[in-house]
Amino acid sequence: LEVARAIMREHLDATVIVMPVAGEEQGLFGARMHAARAREQGDDIRAVLSCDIVGDPTGPDGRIARDRVRIFSEGIPAAVLAKENRAMSAVRMVRGLSAESDSTSRQLARYIAEIADEFDLPVKPMLIFRPDRFLRGGDHTGFNEAGYPAVRMTEVFENYDHQHQDVRIEDGRQFGDLPEFVDVEYLSDVARLNAASIVNLANAPSTPTNARIIVAQLTTNTTLRWDRSPEPDVAGYEIVWRETTSPVWQHTKDVGDVGETTLELSKDNWFFGVRSYDREGFRSPVAFPIAATK
Repeated sequence: LEVARAIMREHLDATVIVMPVAGEEQGLFGARMHAARAREQGDDIRAVLSCDIVGDPTGPDGRIARDRVRIFSEGIPAAVLAKENRAMSAVRMVRGLSAESDSTSRQLARYIAEIADEFDLPVKPMLIFRPDRFLRGGDHTGFNEAGYPAVRMTEVFENYDHQHQDVRIEDGRQFGDLPEFVDVEYLSDVARLNAASIVNLANAPSTPTNARIIVAQLTTNTTLRWDRSPEPDVAGYEIVWRETTSPVWQHTKDVGDVGETTLELSKDNWFFGVRSYDREGFRSPVAFPIAATK
């Protein structure tokens, strides 16, 4: 709620919805209902940030991660795997591109990490490249299933005594989710990470579409093409790239207001992406290109 109050004072280019949902512990009912309705209506949802268990950086054994929050993101999209007639062809394409770690949700997770670094926020993401924790689920899953970019934020060291428990004391051990277990400063810093990410996402131009890496000929360089973002204040595009073993984008090149560029880097040795930026410097999440001949 505090994040909602803070961003109410901002002039944003996109609509932001702060949405509590019901029935999470009973089967993600609320999130799945909202996500399914949004998909049926054709809603343009650019990002979903789910904060679930973000109030206490201290684990049951006393370990503390005061400056970190985990961000879980899916690799191969759940929405693709759910389509039986398309799943295998989609998986083959993902394998051919080695794009197992470049879903839109994973690009969203990287985006949030970059925002935390850019503004030197006190809590920074610990990127976890899996959809969620073992034996647990979260509301972001319903949006992933509907095909939307969605991630989950969770403290690093969970205390299961405080989750899904009736409030009680057994053998001197306190169970239950109580206010005394909330670290207000840590929670405030997680809220700052959310607010900064939301403002940047809402003001950023849309991610370039139809991004492709040209594989028409055997070459030692890389040609990328994309469809330009439609917003009138788009000022240009950046190419990002990373080593194939790196979890995050390592290099950036501003190529200007164009729809094509060639880099003197081998497409076999790097992963590439493209993003747009506007006149105020807001950047979109990265588009990962597919292989194409033109």
